[in-house]
Amino acid sequence: MDQHFLEDTWDKLLSRDASVIRLTFASLDKASQTEVYEHLQKMSAEPGWHPEQVKSALAALRALEE
Repeated sequence: MDQHFLEDTWDKLLSRDASVIRLTFASLDKASQTEVYEHLQKMSAEPGWHPEQVKSALAALRALEE
């Protein structure tokens, strides 16, 4: 997969903008959605992530659960 695509996608998923997060997530195939959701859960719960990354992951999870 294109590195620029991955960076751009994660930038959008971690943007804290609910509409951007939902649109970006919806553009992914089901397997990718599952992988992204699981990764966001890890980011929000596991130690070692930067506090701003945790906030962004939590914002993304909230947006996807709305």
